[in-house]
Amino acid sequence: MQFNVYPFFLFFLLLFSSPSFASLWSENELHIQQGKLNQPFADVSGTTSDTTIVTFQHASGWEYGQHFFFVDYASTEDDDSLYAEWYPSLSTHALFDSTYGGILKDISVVMGVNMAPESDVLKYLPGVQLHLDVDGFQFLNLLVAGYIDDSEGISAGGAPKEGDSWMLDLAWRYPLAIKSQHFYIEGHVEYIDERSSEIPGVTVESWILAQAQVRWDAGNAFFDVKDRLFLGIEYQYWNNKLGTQEKDNTVQALAVWRF
Repeated sequence: MQFNVYPFFLFFLLLFSSPSFASLWSENELHIQQGKLNQPFADVSGTTSDTTIVTFQHASGWEYGQHFFFVDYASTEDDDSLYAEWYPSLSTHALFDSTYGGILKDISVVMGVNMAPESDVLKYLPGVQLHLDVDGFQFLNLLVAGYIDDSEGISAGGAPKEGDSWMLDLAWRYPLAIKSQHFYIEGHVEYIDERSSEIPGVTVESWILAQAQVRWDAGNAFFDVKDRLFLGIEYQYWNNKLGTQEKDNTVQALAVWRF
């Protein structure tokens, strides 16, 4: 029996658009990244291009949960693209007063959405997120989710439609002070399992994507304004990028404005 994700997605959409939704805290960031990234669908295998990525990222919390989303605009000399992910979640601790032991602080129910408009890709990611309480980390979260395809496919002019799969994602933020200088080490690592393609005989390979940022609080150093302006690098490792047998293994320059 196929799992029908749409009623759950509609429930989350209605819940988070309700007038009763009011943020208790929020964090917005604008990222600019520059580096050479692999283009797995280029005519020549292993082609890399200078790539500029501008990202708007938002995280916030309300009485019964949180939500997180980002929108990427990526530009190369040959192409521009948009990509977005949204993860609304409901806290079982807030809803049911549940308590957990050890390092497990909370469990949230998540209804994620991934979208790539140019290629008409749409994925739903229903799952659970474990919120871990580990010394030194501002947050350390493990997401276990389905990876359910709702793309239109080649017949609609988009990317090939894929079978359903599942994913793991570990996300973290770790603050660090060295004398008077302040740093953050943050990012995520995801694994998405292999799945079928509507193209006969083609398998979309499982992949591992790791994106780790080292941020220096430049605003604090130069202007005595903490947690506002960051400079640093992002290291990206992507094995079987976008389900191909291509790989990214690169360092990008990074600037972040938090507001």
